[in-house]
Parts: sequence; structure tokens; C-alpha cells
Amino acid sequence: MKHPILTIDGPSGAGKGTVSRVIANQKGWHYLDSGSIYRALAIAVLDQAVDLENKVEIVHLAQRMVLEFSGIEVLTVKLNTVDITARLGTETTGGVASQIAVIPEVRAVLLQKQRDFSQAPGLVADGRDMGTVVFPDAAYKVFLTASAEKRALRRHKQLIEKGFNANLEQITRGIEERDLRDSQRATAPLVQAEGALYVDSTDKTVEQVIKEVLLLIL
Repeated sequence: MKHPILTIDGPSGAGKGTVSRVIANQKGWHYLDSGSIYRALAIAVLDQAVDLENKVEIVHLAQRMVLEFSGIEVLTVKLNTVDITARLGTETTGGVASQIAVIPEVRAVLLQKQRDFSQAPGLVADGRDMGTVVFPDAAYKVFLTASAEKRALRRHKQLIEKGFNANLEQITRGIEERDLRDSQRATAPLVQAEGALYVDSTDKTVEQVIKEVLLLIL
């Protein structure tokens, strides 16, 4: 790799985004939220009312979409010049993103889009296969996780604070189903990369996790 890369993989709700953005900001590195790329495609699929079984059209949407990322502490994402930031975090978007992420042809199209984020002076990339598939040669790798119950509570709090109606039981069930789907998919399953630092954030604060990860790259 020409530039240092820190990959932070793990399941939904483990705190990857918050930790990654803070570290990127502190280091002055670029930031890649790979989940937003898939969620942006999910929004395109929803807006175009494309059947989730129509793999050909989903791949075409992936090829045509133009994404813009801005901000570090607060991420703003534009899809074909339209700000979709507020829609990225909804359960509907997340569910569709998880389903289209299992399509090998979609992953192939989006792979290069992700690798293009590797620029000087460095990159922090968070997702589910950053250290195993997208940046397998990254110098620094972390696998960040937490219990499904804890992640559901965090997600429930986020949705309530944003004014959405949220059912904790449904969120927990959704997270468990997504974990199973992500870990069992044939293409780029959610697994801990070889040599990655394992961090369980269930009983840790964001500050504690950040400190632990920073020790890896100092």
C-alpha cells in the first residue's frame, strides 16, 4: 500500500463509524464508510422501485451512481447530487443494503469505488470486509463488535433521538438476522481478518475503544 490504511470491520451497531471518524479526524486521514456506499445503492434501488431479484438492473444502478462524501465528524453523502444523508440510517435502507450486498456482481462493481478512497496521507475504512477483501494488505486491522442486545439498544436510542418510531424487539431481531446473513453469505462474509485486533465494545465507552485502537497505529 502506498499510504497507511486502518481497517475497522464488524457487525452493524458496534460503533465502527463513530470510532473511525474520530480517528480519521485526529490523524488527518481520509475516511471511507463502506456501508454508506451500499446504503446509497439501496436508496437508488428503492427510488427506482427495482425488484431485489433483478440483479442485472441493480448492477446497472451501481455502475451509474455517482457518490459524494464530505465531512468527518458529521458525514454527508450525496447520491447523484442529491443529499441522502438522512435516509442512510433507516431500517428499510439498512435491510435492503444487506440484501444487495450478497450479490457478487454488485460487490465487484463497488470494490474499485472503495479502493479509490486510498489516498495520502492515509485512510480509515470501516465496514464488514475492509480488512479481508477490500484492503487485505492494510497495515492496521481491527475487528470491532458488541453483543446484539447492546447494539440494538444503541440503535434504538439513535432512532428515537432522530424522531423515528422504533421498536426495540424488532431492532434486535433485525440485527440478529443481519448478523446471520452477513456471516453466512458466500461472497466476502463478515469474519475477523487474520491478524486483526479484536475489540468488544459491549461494556466500553467510545473513548476507551478509540484509545485502544490508536495504540495500534501509534
